[in-house]
Amino acid sequence: MPRASTNLPEYWDSYKPHRGEGEQAAPAAGAFEWTQYEGHGPGREFMGSPRTVLELGSAEGKEAVHLAREGISVTAVDFSAVQVARARRWWGGIPGLTLVEGEACDYLTRTEATYDAIFSIWGAVWFTDPDDLIPLIAKRLSPGGCLAFSQAEAIHGYYGPQPMYGNGLAGRKLTLLRWSYTPEWWADLLKRHGFRDINAEVLAAPDPVNVGTLMVRARTPA
Repeated sequence: MPRASTNLPEYWDSYKPHRGEGEQAAPAAGAFEWTQYEGHGPGREFMGSPRTVLELGSAEGKEAVHLAREGISVTAVDFSAVQVARARRWWGGIPGLTLVEGEACDYLTRTEATYDAIFSIWGAVWFTDPDDLIPLIAKRLSPGGCLAFSQAEAIHGYYGPQPMYGNGLAGRKLTLLRWSYTPEWWADLLKRHGFRDINAEVLAAPDPVNVGTLMVRARTPA
């Protein structure tokens, strides 16, 4: 079984939206974006043309909604009960969309479903030990299925699990770990777990002095 996550759902309860106090309106879901810069980088075509998709760490759920509105069957999993409840209020009636509360490794261990694509946008792939997560993803992808994810590029010279206090330096200790590695490290790990057609690189920011985005895509054997 995968090791228990050190990350706490309480942190994710307050992650997005940052649009004021009280109940928020649903965010726009008209675009599918992988990076932290609006309008920058590829869209959903980065995954190809899947019919069934699993998102790990869906937060507000807008990317999952974007896919479901295009007729794709989408399961969106998030660690936070608050996030999932809010997403259900916003998007609960959308055909083809299933919103699940759960930790990524636990869900992948329990489910018997397989998917044409599994993706994570600054989500569970960043905050889960890849030695636990990647083998489970490989088992739940259909032959020729696509794993795609994005996250911030690693800080040069600082690789592996990076601890941080999720709520800053005051208040309750909410300890988070983010696993940060080079594109070459990811390519090697994915190859060792049977993935093919691996593309791992850092997409530079629109202004190259700013933080870039690690973009990774790989497929299981057909």
